[in-house]
Parts: sequence; C-alpha cells; structure tokens
Amino acid sequence: MSLPAGLKPPRAVLFDWDNTLVNTWPTIVECYQDTFTALGQTPWTADEVRERAHGSLRDVFPALFGARAGEAERVFYQTFHRIHLERLEALPGADALLARCREAGCYVAVVSNKVGENLRAELAHLGWGRWISRAIGAKDALRDKPAPDPIYMALDGTGIAPDETVWMVGDTPADLKCAHAAGCLPVLFGGEAQLSDRHREYPPRLYARNCHELAALL
Repeated sequence: MSLPAGLKPPRAVLFDWDNTLVNTWPTIVECYQDTFTALGQTPWTADEVRERAHGSLRDVFPALFGARAGEAERVFYQTFHRIHLERLEALPGADALLARCREAGCYVAVVSNKVGENLRAELAHLGWGRWISRAIGAKDALRDKPAPDPIYMALDGTGIAPDETVWMVGDTPADLKCAHAAGCLPVLFGGEAQLSDRHREYPPRLYARNCHELAALL
C-alpha cells in the first residue's frame, strides 16, 4: 500500500485505544451487560454494544440511566477493574506498527474515551511507553471525544499543529468526528467494509483494515 497522491507522510499519529491497538470488546461487552442487569434493564447484545458503545461514560450514561448514571458507572467499573488487565490483548501487528511509527520519526500518542488512569495502566501493562509519548483519556480534557479537546491536549507542547500531517486513527464515528473537529486527517481503522451511515457523516480520508495495512502506509 502507498499514500494517495497529494497526501504527505504524517508528522504525528494519534491512535484510539480500544479496538484500534488492543482488543477490548469482550471486556466492554461484559461491563455493559453487567451494568444493565444490575440496574434492572434488558442488557444489550454483544452486537448492540459494538454499535452503540462509542462515547465516554460521562457523556453516554446520563442518557441511558438518567438519575442512576452514577450508580451505573460504579457497577461498570466494578466489573472493569476485575477483568480488564487479565483480558487485555494487543491486536495483531500493533507493536510492530507502533515501532514503525517511531522509526518513521512520527510523534505517537493515544487519544481515547477510556478513563485516563485506566488507559495509562493498560499501556504500562503492555510495556508500550517506549513508543507512545502521551496517552490522553476520558476526563483528562475538559471534553471527551468527539470534541477536539483531547487532540489539542495530546499535541500541546510538541510544536505540531493539527493539520493533515496529523493522523487520527480510530474505528468509531467519534474518532472521525474528533479528527474533523480538530482539523486532522481522519483514518478509519477497519477498512471501507466497516463504513456505516454514522461513519459517513464525518468521512475518513484513509482506510486501513488492520495494523499491517496501516504500517504499510507509513
């Protein structure tokens, strides 16, 4: 694979975390299902979780659970803290992709809607601090994705302004919307086959089906 004509190689690559660099869907599904069950609601199926669970909990849970949003968040994290590290699994080729980014001279950061302290615990667990300069999670910035604030925080102090040489790579509509809002290049992780109507609202400029394809674009 090669870059389309007119696109410059990136100076910075900002990655989503869940299901872009690591496979966390089994953990997310179990956390959501335990939460719905504990609050007496019909749990989402695994497919429904994959379709709907794309925002930070502070943005999503008030709409789902109303006045019980705080209780729901406590239940969610009880399950999460019990299972998230033992089940954490890097996606195939993720470590080689991160190494390739650094070899190409890119600044590398993570911009995630996972709570910042949990995100950084998972990053440390995988030993990826040698490649990733900064990890910005939910509640670190004033607003979470899809607002552009986490991207601005990830780039703060680097001397790199958000433009088309800053790639925001992720698998959800929130990642694409965040990239558009910040003026970065939106890269859809998962390929064109994954495009839904919600993805098309903020169209990607590049696609990569997996870590190996993304590394080839560098």
